[in-house]
Amino acid sequence: MQTSLAYITTLLRKDFTDYCNQKLGELGLSQGMLFFILYVGKHPACSPKYLAKALHMDIGHTTRSIVKLEQADLLLQETNPLDRRAHILTLTEKGEQAFKLSHELFYSWDNEVLAAFSAEEREQLMKLLEKLIQSDQHCVHRSKSY
Repeated sequence: MQTSLAYITTLLRKDFTDYCNQKLGELGLSQGMLFFILYVGKHPACSPKYLAKALHMDIGHTTRSIVKLEQADLLLQETNPLDRRAHILTLTEKGEQAFKLSHELFYSWDNEVLAAFSAEEREQLMKLLEKLIQSDQHCVHRSKSY
């Protein structure tokens, strides 16, 4: 029986999730919450509504996640000085540490998973995967801008 791309990507996603949860657990952060940290780190002072839209999440889930991140001292939600009815999100010092760690996690996981590959094989694999993502033939959901 031939292994499918769906099966392989499912295994890789599970492995990456487990890896992130193990490394991020020390900060009180899960892999699911990581994407909120990544987005706010790249877009400081964004609104909760904009965050929800950018991550394709409903506002209820986003609000609950923001509360958890505030309780973990990773995120601040403050009144927008330009519009007192709105809020803005920024990372705390601990959130900034998580943001930096997240980038290190991506690289360290890649290095562990691809350890048996030569530099040429890694480059070829990444080019093929990027081509897959860029094609209009793949899944319904386009890549998210984290």
